[in-house]
Amino acid sequence: MDGIIQDSFGRVLDYVRISVTDRCNFRCVYCMPADGIEWIPHDKILTYEDLLFLCRTLTDLGVRKIRFTGGEPFVRKGFVPFLESVKEAHPRLRIAVTTNGSLLEKWAERIARLGLDSLNVSLDSLDPGKFAETTRTGELERVLRGIDAVRETGGVPVKLNSVVMRNFNFDEIPALVGFAAEKGVTLRFIEFMPLDKDVWSQSRFVPAEEILSLLPDPSLWRSCPSKDNRSEICGPSRYFRNSATGQMVGIISAVSDHFCHLCNRLRVTSTGVMRPCLFGNFGVPLLEALRSKDAGALQKGILQAVSRKPRRGETGIPSPEEGTDSLEERHMSQIGG
Repeated sequence: MDGIIQDSFGRVLDYVRISVTDRCNFRCVYCMPADGIEWIPHDKILTYEDLLFLCRTLTDLGVRKIRFTGGEPFVRKGFVPFLESVKEAHPRLRIAVTTNGSLLEKWAERIARLGLDSLNVSLDSLDPGKFAETTRTGELERVLRGIDAVRETGGVPVKLNSVVMRNFNFDEIPALVGFAAEKGVTLRFIEFMPLDKDVWSQSRFVPAEEILSLLPDPSLWRSCPSKDNRSEICGPSRYFRNSATGQMVGIISAVSDHFCHLCNRLRVTSTGVMRPCLFGNFGVPLLEALRSKDAGALQKGILQAVSRKPRRGETGIPSPEEGTDSLEERHMSQIGG
């Protein structure tokens, strides 16, 4: 990993998020519309051979961390053996996974053995009824068993991600903080992002400062020093430490207080399109280069995407005049969560 990817604004891009599938066994309200979406045909999805070639090229260019996402990555057959292959081929590469947690109980011991560096689990509610409402198909108890199974292995650092929505789960913030403390895992609250006009609602948006005010005993939370915030480990989160308990909670303010100037990441969709910005529509198709195993063409495509990374993404809330019609139809399950 001797190379380095740097964009035109001097940001070093050493972190790539790769979606391995658009398919998911949940239908979360902020990820896709209620009636679902049409799945991408299998022959259009990157094969594991394509993905291994992509990982090798990315590490040659200086990428130090890859996070695999979906959809739900564990629904794809062969996903864990694929992770084992990546880890074996690139032992110095930091490998992370984002999941809804529903299939973790089955795979907990194996992902611990392979040496996964980080596991993010989406958990928006501890109320079974609300959980079923937000996921539309999910079973809370199954996710909680999965979290416990991973924790019991002691081999994989776990973070919980909670998207905060007004009149839905914003009143559960204290309970989620307490749950994270009980389980000994890191919790991060995420602003509801205006990505998809079919699912986003301004009335449900809760800004980061309000989230902070809703933490239990809000006066006890202190912002962590800048050197500890938004680092390679913390990513885009601003972390706050409870002065009485020492617990840390992160808040990702992608809308109200963007972190674009610190962004170090690129995204690759499950169809092989590299997107330099989550909030942008531009992408470079890499599938042809991946299928032909043309390393030169692949590097050229990656660097083309890098050259188009904007200084700042369009993360703002649409004005009342614009409404949601100003948003694109960008389903998070297809972009890669």
